[in-house]
Amino acid sequence: MTENRYDYIIVGAGSAGCVLANRLTEDARHRVLLLETGGSDKSIFIQMPTALSIPMNTKKYAWQFETEPEPFLDNRRMHCPRGKVLGGSSSINGMVYVRGHARDFDEWDSEGATGWHYRNVLPYFKKAETWAFGGDDYRGDKGPLGVNNGNNMQNPLYKAFIQAGSDAGYFETGDYNGTQQEGFGAMHMTVKNGRRWSTANAYLRPAMERPNLTVVTHALVHKVLLDGQDGKTATGVRYEQGGKVHEAKAAEEVILSAGSIGSPHLLQLSGIGKREVLEKAGIEVKHELPGVGENLQDHLEFYFQYRCQQPVSLNRKLDWWNKLKIGIRWILRKDGLGATNHFESCGFIRSKAGVEWPDLQYHFLPAAMRYDGKEAFNGDGFQLHIGHNKPKSRGFVHVQSADPKQAPTIRFNYLQHEADREGFRDCVRLTREIISQPAMDEYRGAEIQPGADVQTDEEIDAFVRQAVESAYHPSCSCKMGTDELAVVDPETRVHGIRNLRVVDSSIFPTIPNGNLNSPTIMVAERAADLIRGREPLQPSDAPVVMDDQWQVRQRPGQAKRALA
Repeated sequence: MTENRYDYIIVGAGSAGCVLANRLTEDARHRVLLLETGGSDKSIFIQMPTALSIPMNTKKYAWQFETEPEPFLDNRRMHCPRGKVLGGSSSINGMVYVRGHARDFDEWDSEGATGWHYRNVLPYFKKAETWAFGGDDYRGDKGPLGVNNGNNMQNPLYKAFIQAGSDAGYFETGDYNGTQQEGFGAMHMTVKNGRRWSTANAYLRPAMERPNLTVVTHALVHKVLLDGQDGKTATGVRYEQGGKVHEAKAAEEVILSAGSIGSPHLLQLSGIGKREVLEKAGIEVKHELPGVGENLQDHLEFYFQYRCQQPVSLNRKLDWWNKLKIGIRWILRKDGLGATNHFESCGFIRSKAGVEWPDLQYHFLPAAMRYDGKEAFNGDGFQLHIGHNKPKSRGFVHVQSADPKQAPTIRFNYLQHEADREGFRDCVRLTREIISQPAMDEYRGAEIQPGADVQTDEEIDAFVRQAVESAYHPSCSCKMGTDELAVVDPETRVHGIRNLRVVDSSIFPTIPNGNLNSPTIMVAERAADLIRGREPLQPSDAPVVMDDQWQVRQRPGQAKRALA
């Protein structure tokens, strides 16, 4: 057993861990160890944006977790991949860049995460980012994270979808990450110079040139080491690499950035968590903290698929010859269809009157295909990924044994809450109305999925239970706050344990309205200042447009063509 000493030990080189590694090593006095279970991200399938479905479904690059049978999804086991590679889930995700709505962060603040109000976090979103179209009160132009709009909606279906949203009476927005965060518009992605701009590319690579950063890959952390007179001080970690067990000591802090599955699991392996869960797994209780692994949340979505009447969809590009041409062009020039995730337009809407900010999200794709990249049917088509983004259902992550190689028990309890089931009924009906608008007349063919025969609440519910998939946004399992289920305080410190923090999407109190990579990076940027004892960035007064009549209407305008 070898032992090494550092100031900070970061567990997990993912969306948060890479950010922390970069920011903490800006101070040359800090010796930082970054541990990652996976290996290198230098693969064409990771770096080429269009290949996104491959790393997500590859054991080498992702933990292929599976849930317990989900009781409200006809007992289906759901796929829950998490990054296991430099860059973590930012190296396997869909690269969609959505910060979440301003009110999501106001909600965090009201839930006990004091100081995480939108005014406080907007400067950190800006700090992280270089927006391809220039900085302003909302967008950054000097940050490590490159963000663009893919191929700027060259396919006509993207703009037709945005216009259909407008025809249906919804807002249009020039930037859903700016002042107008509700409505239909172009979608943004973490792509720079045609490459996936993961946190490994954006933050870790520049930092690896510093002598005060040590990165160890293929390192499986077993537990956090607890010492001190009362056994409540984190002093380091035990990890395994190449069949050998090592201990590394941290003079200042241990920081868990292993994600919403990994971080609660590591706390539990270390004897920190709910007593019953630990005892059942045969783990000595070192510190009772009942919220560890609880409050688990995720987004669900399904594909709304239509045939396309015009020969413009990407289904024509899915044969091996076209894929080869796309790949060669990307290798040579880093542009074309290989340089985008193809989600280039989107929408954020409210499901009903009385909902203050958007709770439904659209990703539009000018093709009809599955997550594995295969076409859904012969011929041209398009699809919308639609889901309810503010679920009330809550699940858990529970350690099963003291063996760190045994995966934890995961159950989200998807659609347990009636409000979530109602949200998906709204998804079906509102989408049909949008796609029926004049802007889509030229393109809209037959509805393939759900299918015209799915109409009643019961039929929609049955379809949803079978069709929904995870949007791969697990979060909130080590929530930040001060209540009985809170795991970390608003400074990201684990309650009751000295020198131990959690910094990743597990500490979100509630799941935001959107994809999680961007808010995870923001959390790490702000946490880095907290860890370093630096003065937080000045709060922003940039306003956000809200529908002033949200209590009485679901959208601001009238649909040109209302469904019967």
